Amino acid sequence: MADLYKTISEPSTATIREKMSRFIAFAHPVETAQQAKEVIAEYQRKYHDARHVCWAYMLGQERKDFLSNDNGEPSGTAGKPILGQINSFGLTNIVIVVVRYFGGIKLGTPGLIQAYREAARSAIEEATVVEERVKVTSTVSFGYVSLTPVMRLLKNPGVNILSQDFDNTCSITFSTPADDMEPLLAQLKKVEGLNIVG
Repeated sequence: MADLYKTISEPSTATIREKMSRFIAFAHPVETAQQAKEVIAEYQRKYHDARHVCWAYMLGQERKDFLSNDNGEPSGTAGKPILGQINSFGLTNIVIVVVRYFGGIKLGTPGLIQAYREAARSAIEEATVVEERVKVTSTVSFGYVSLTPVMRLLKNPGVNILSQDFDNTCSITFSTPADDMEPLLAQLKKVEGLNIVG
């Protein structure tokens, strides 16, 4: 069905060793480039002592929004093999970060490509691949007094809150399967002072 796509249901990790270098791969489900960048930044901070923190992500049902980074490895030896594994499994809405601790022996271009490919593949195989319904995104703004009824409506298992800002005027950006959005917005419109801004 055209309104389904494949992703992973939860974060996973895998470690491989190649000629004394250690490659630790982390796969995370994400819905936006911003979420992917936050995951990448988290691992860059956590593994700041690693020689390389390479990554790739793929987003959207059409699988046209993607980016990869070699983070100092020779061009095309890290980010592209990671992205290649995402493509091999037909996945989207996923980011994979591979942390490399150099073991003192150079792997050469073919060895690096193989190691990053294997690390990414292992992380995917450790995850649960699921089919998800295509989601659409909306943003609502409302006064703080309306927070409780809005949150009650958004505490639905099919709703994923992407960002929220609680001040005098609150705003929440959320996603839900496309065919559920209209009925949900109809319910939200009944909340006093709520505006649909996107």
